[in-house]
Amino acid sequence: MTGTEFIAGRILLTNDDGIDAPGLQILEQVAMSLAREIWVVAPEHDQSGTSHSISLHDPLRVSRKGERRFAVLGTPGDCVVMGVRHLMAGQPPDLILSGVNRGANLGVETVFSGTVGAAMTGMLLGLPSIALSQAFTGGQAVQWDTARRLAPDVMRALRCLDWAGACLNINFPDCPAERAGPMILTEQGAGLLDGIDVATGSDPRGLAYHWLKLSRSAKDDAAGTETAAIAAGHVAVTPLRFERTDDAVLARMRATLAKREQDGATRQATS
Repeated sequence: MTGTEFIAGRILLTNDDGIDAPGLQILEQVAMSLAREIWVVAPEHDQSGTSHSISLHDPLRVSRKGERRFAVLGTPGDCVVMGVRHLMAGQPPDLILSGVNRGANLGVETVFSGTVGAAMTGMLLGLPSIALSQAFTGGQAVQWDTARRLAPDVMRALRCLDWAGACLNINFPDCPAERAGPMILTEQGAGLLDGIDVATGSDPRGLAYHWLKLSRSAKDDAAGTETAAIAAGHVAVTPLRFERTDDAVLARMRATLAKREQDGATRQATS
């Protein structure tokens, strides 16, 4: 297999950081080595934290930024739907790539991530979809070159695996590409998110404003999770799906309910 071998005819690119984000430029470079035709449909502005929401009560405005390149006043989910169902109608993409996000998307944070949400929207539309994120340490430069250099080979490796029915969440480690370990298939895990806080202040007019912020810790996650993998310098690949049923809790609830029903039937029979 050569490094210039295409894996798709058409690829749709999007993100949640916006049409002008550096991570999207990196993804375009990656995609050009993977497909003959690249389409970009990305948010006009930063849409981080919008998950896979879509706009049902506001019209979508689309502006052309170049050949097969469009910005949407909407969410990453809106961009995927607009790309697949409208701009590329009749000739859908073979693959949807979302990213490269500025910062890792790990564990619980994937629930909020617009990067992952775009990939899940693509999955909902029945198309192979992958989210890509580049981990970095706060206050330091993002090592975009790691994702740029490693992503093409990771994509080619994933083509040989069966991940139908899921989308993939890829996180690149915060280290130079030459120091990164091999790709590891991982579980989602808990991640580093501790909670959501509110920061309050006053503007020059004395009016209050509020910012929501995520609080994270450097806690260790279980072995085999994406957080543990990138902490060890590996590329983490996690298959995700919409099904979120907690089987263990469901089993406990059913057992408790069945026991109560049995106890009630016993009391009724002996009364």
